[in-house]
Amino acid sequence: MKYTFGLLLFALLFLYACSGNTSSPDQDSESPPPVAKVDDGKGIGEVKSVELNEPLKPALVDEGKSIYELKCAACHKLTDKRVVGPGWAGLTSKRKPEWIMNMITNVEVMLAEDPTAQKLLEECLTRMPNQNLTIDDSRAVLEFMYANDGLEVGN
Repeated sequence: MKYTFGLLLFALLFLYACSGNTSSPDQDSESPPPVAKVDDGKGIGEVKSVELNEPLKPALVDEGKSIYELKCAACHKLTDKRVVGPGWAGLTSKRKPEWIMNMITNVEVMLAEDPTAQKLLEECLTRMPNQNLTIDDSRAVLEFMYANDGLEVGN
């Protein structure tokens, strides 16, 4: 009896393993191929659209300057000279405002997935640290960057 039961169990396991039907019922249809991600120049993150202030808001420019001096100046200069990170002069004409804000607020993902950020990492050889800036902080820094590049600041 034990021999018959063991043989029956073995046969069932063998048939189950060799059945070849490993798909679940909801996997019978072919899934579409992954869609290639298009680089729209806005980076990866929460910021999808930015409307620039013309003229720039003085309070935001001042707040951005304070944040720059506290958290950014050690690695980024206001000229085009690279120190640890790239210089900021002319940056607003090279990058979309959404990209700049996403780089400030979502740096880990940007360095992992954004081709432009990855190229900068290859050039600078140092990862930008997450400074834990909010979207509002990054907007102030953006206004300061535009002021640094000569955009008019209002009264």
